[in-house]
Amino acid sequence: MSVRPFVPWPDRRLREPASPVGEITDEIRAIWDDMIDTMEAMPGLGLAAPQIGVMLRLAVVDCSEERGRAVRLADPEILSASATLRAHDEASPNLPGVHARLERPERVEVAFTDHAGIRVRQTFEGLWAISVQHQIDHLHGRMYFDRLSRTKRDMVLRRARKAKG
Repeated sequence: MSVRPFVPWPDRRLREPASPVGEITDEIRAIWDDMIDTMEAMPGLGLAAPQIGVMLRLAVVDCSEERGRAVRLADPEILSASATLRAHDEASPNLPGVHARLERPERVEVAFTDHAGIRVRQTFEGLWAISVQHQIDHLHGRMYFDRLSRTKRDMVLRRARKAKG
């Protein structure tokens, strides 16, 4: 297990949809382990494989206060989302130094293949739901700021360039 480097924005891989995983192998489990190590080193609440240059539909999420409760997701898809929204500041290690407040559904039901290779359905609420949606966006080649108005998105990207020096 190891901490992997982040792909820096505007690397084209952050804009490409990731490929389906299919079968859960030891190699996939090892990638998940590295992703958890990388997420904990940030520290962060989730990580999608494309963020570290692995172009597979893999994500990890851990919004627990005590940590160590990461959910491993392969080929996740949102089945339903609540009409109730929750606002949260979102950021990405791929574009450090900036963040933006977004509203996303407060609850989502997600189908995914788990660490044992079983296709499951799970409902995520609150911060867990926000993080899962954020990671699934990455798997589709979307960044959080893509959900902002053009003006706000441009402001975030300008601030990021300025922060970078």
